[in-house]
Amino acid sequence: MIILIAGASHTGKTVLAQKILEKYKFTYLSIDHLKMGLIRSGNTELTPDDDEELVPYLWAIVKEIIKTAIENRQNLVVEGCYIPFDWKNDFDNEYLKEIKYYCLVMTKEYIENHFSDVKQYASSIEMRLDDSYCTVESMIEENVENLRLCKEHDCTYILIDTEYKVAIEL
Repeated sequence: MIILIAGASHTGKTVLAQKILEKYKFTYLSIDHLKMGLIRSGNTELTPDDDEELVPYLWAIVKEIIKTAIENRQNLVVEGCYIPFDWKNDFDNEYLKEIKYYCLVMTKEYIENHFSDVKQYASSIEMRLDDSYCTVESMIEENVENLRLCKEHDCTYILIDTEYKVAIEL
């Protein structure tokens, strides 16, 4: 089984992947780690700020890793904000039946009421060197857009509204 965890920055994708690792012993791939490995190794001229170009660049690799894991009957969690909302178009039905997708989406109200908590937990799993770009306004904008795209592409999403209770039962 493959579990895809998408969502805006600071929504808890990596924390959820870590929980799945601990509970179900599924390995996980952080697309951010793949991104930084490719950038630091010089295998791309893209930079961490090239989000628009990074989605197709990274997804071309990640989707083939997913296919390989399915073909080898391996469980894998893939987490990151570089999973396109039309991801289903890259898999035939035999692959799709092995993939579960979840997008973590925070409501405007949740962000406004819990922004200090969100920032406090930002480095729970991996150290963020600089997340000064993350503001209440930017988080709201990104989460509103992600919810819109989830609905447009019929993607499963987990809405974080009044409290942060995110879990996936397999």
